[in-house]
Parts: sequence; structure tokens; C-alpha cells
Amino acid sequence: MNRRFFGGKAGRTRALQSGIALAAGLNAFLLSTCIASADDYRLGVMDKLKIRVAEWQTADGTIRDWSVVSGDYAVGPSGSISLPFVGDVPASGKTTDAIAQEIGSALQKQFALKDRPSASVELSEFRPVYLSGDVEKPGEYPFAPNLTVVKAVSIAGGLRRADAGQRFARDFINAKGDAVVYMADRARLLVKQARLKAETANQDTIEMPAELRDKPEAKALLASETALMTSRRKRLTLQLQALDDLRGLLQSEVETLAKKTETQNRQLQLATEDRDKVEDLAERGLALSARKMSAEQRAADIEATLLDIDTNSLKAKQDISKANQDEITLKNDWDAQLAQELQNADAQLDELNLKLGTSNSLMSEALTQSTDAARFDGTTGAASIAYSIIREVDGKPKEIPVQENTALQPGDLIKVTAGLYMR
Repeated sequence: MNRRFFGGKAGRTRALQSGIALAAGLNAFLLSTCIASADDYRLGVMDKLKIRVAEWQTADGTIRDWSVVSGDYAVGPSGSISLPFVGDVPASGKTTDAIAQEIGSALQKQFALKDRPSASVELSEFRPVYLSGDVEKPGEYPFAPNLTVVKAVSIAGGLRRADAGQRFARDFINAKGDAVVYMADRARLLVKQARLKAETANQDTIEMPAELRDKPEAKALLASETALMTSRRKRLTLQLQALDDLRGLLQSEVETLAKKTETQNRQLQLATEDRDKVEDLAERGLALSARKMSAEQRAADIEATLLDIDTNSLKAKQDISKANQDEITLKNDWDAQLAQELQNADAQLDELNLKLGTSNSLMSEALTQSTDAARFDGTTGAASIAYSIIREVDGKPKEIPVQENTALQPGDLIKVTAGLYMR
């Protein structure tokens, strides 16, 4: 869709009003893309991308939407993505930013464009991970950021259940895996809750929740939420600044129109006096009728101009009032959004606390019902659970021994081998 910018003060006013909505949508869009397209993530086969292309045309001030090129794509077996007009673009091993630059440059070269199209490449879906061995449901599973070995095993249904004698031991492992996932989710929610409280109180920093101060992952979580808070606050500030700029422009227009009104009133007074003199002379036969009509026409033209100025001034004042209302609405919507997000975070924390309590109860029950389960308790024994992943390194598959909290990468194959031994 093209957007044109018309000349003149009224056109600039309309352009600025349109820019407010466009800036808000663009900020939201950029916020969503920066999460999925990390600078250090390298693409691979089966990664799915969402590509959007637009071009700013300097000559006539329009935005061209390249809808033919925009769309959803997947990195194919060859490690490339195929785009209309561009052809195959090598993607494997590259970042989304690098792909975006290549697409824009290729389109500019292909069509000999003066301005390079702007491409946005968002990672919409990671390539999957795979589980095999002693898990309940081996197979392919979608990858998500911060996925660890124990989380992946939990997603796959936990360890495979053996005979009845080991049922409670398996229950213990499953419950423990669920508890680890719930604890990680709970930590993220606690920091998110702290961030929402800081935003509600208009604070510049987020206070670390007391129960997370000794946790090794707390600093990373706090840094992530702080970056998100900064981005959200910057977006709100930009929107409020745009409204303030619009009010300033409209106020300048009102003041200019007021000066024009003063000038036109003086002109009208002179024209009226001239018209009255001509009419007096015409009544005494000393002036021609043509001169009388000219004087009357001049006075009428000035009156029409004054009416137009008054109409434009009223329109500008209405626009100022609307900008004020838009600012109030924006702030109210922001407060309502914060309140809703905080309410949702509280509800999710309550739900996780219930799930965590259930997992702890299941572990306690397994420990009391089975000596095998006790081997999974650090006070009496240990579980012989071996984890390894097969990962592509320098173009070749390599098997690497790992621990349950090892972070996974897209495309990993996790091998799980379970057994029991007494200390």
C-alpha cells in the first residue's frame, strides 16, 4: 500500500497524523522481530522465516509494499531459501540480518532501483529437536529458546516406564523433570511480575525478587526484562512525543491564521470604507456603476477569505483537542495494559505454584512407596541416567555427553539411557 505526502501546511499536518499510527505499528513490529532474530543465531535447514519487504521511494515520497516477495519461507535441504525475482539465497550458517541485507541488495540490483528495498527477516519457527532412547514418546519436537535436556525429556513424556517394580522410580523422575520446568517458568514469571510493578510505579529499575537473589540465572532474566522495559518505555515516549509535536504544529497554524485574520480585518475595513464612498458618489452621479461593483466584489472577497480562515482555525483547534484526547487515551490504554498483564502474571504464578506443589507431592509419594525411587534422591542414591546429544559440528555429526541442564540447540538429537545403581 502506498502512502503519499502532500505539500502545504495542511498536508504536513495530515502526514504527521498518519505517521503516528504508522510509527506505533512499526515499533510493535520491530519489538516482536528483535526477540526472534538474535544476532548470534545461525540459520539451518528446516528453520522457518517470515519475510517482509518494503521500499521507500524518495522521488515521490511513497512506500511500496513488495507483497509478491513478502511471505513465509523455509530453509530447504540445500541450505537456501527461494524468493521470487531473487532466486535461491544461501541461508544456512547466516544470521537473519545478513539475509535481510542480501535480499534488499539483490532486489535493488535486479530492478536497478535508486533506493534499496528494506527487508525484515523474522525467525518464525526453529528447526526441531529429536529425542531417542529411554523416553516415553521418542520423536520430533519443536524447539523453543532456553530448552534444556531435562525440559525436552519432560516434553517427550519423561523416561520410558519399565516394569511394575520400577514404576515409582519413573514417577519420581517424571515429577522431578516437571518440577524443574515449573521452577524455571516460575523464575521468569517472578522477574516479569517485578518488571510490571516497576513500570506501573514508573520506576527506572527493576527490583530483584528476594527469592531469586541467589539463583545463578537471575541476572540474565533481570537483564532481559530490563531491556524489554526500556524498549516499551521508549515506544511510549515516541508516541507521546509525536502527539506533542502534532499539537505544536497545529498551535503554530492557529497562531498564523489569527495573524491572517487581523490582516484581513484591516483590509475589510478599508474595503468597506471604499465601498461606502463609491456608493455615495454613485448616488450623486459622480461614480460609474462598474466601480461600485468592483468595490463591492473586493469587500465580498475579503469576507469570503475571512470565513475560510475562521474555518481552518476551527479545524486546527479541533485537531488539537483530538490530539489531547489521543494522549489521554494512550496513557489510559498503557495503564490498563500494565494492569491486565500484571493480573495475568499473578494468575500464572498461582497456577505454577499449584503444579509445583503437585510435583513435590508426587516425588514424596514415590520416595515413600519404592526403594528404587529412593535411589533418585540425593540423600540415599543416584539415578544412572546418561544423556548425550548428536549435533552438527563443522558440517559433521558429533556425539557429545551432556547433563540434564545443558542448553539445547535447534536440530539436536538427544539420546537418553536410563538405569539404576546404589551408591
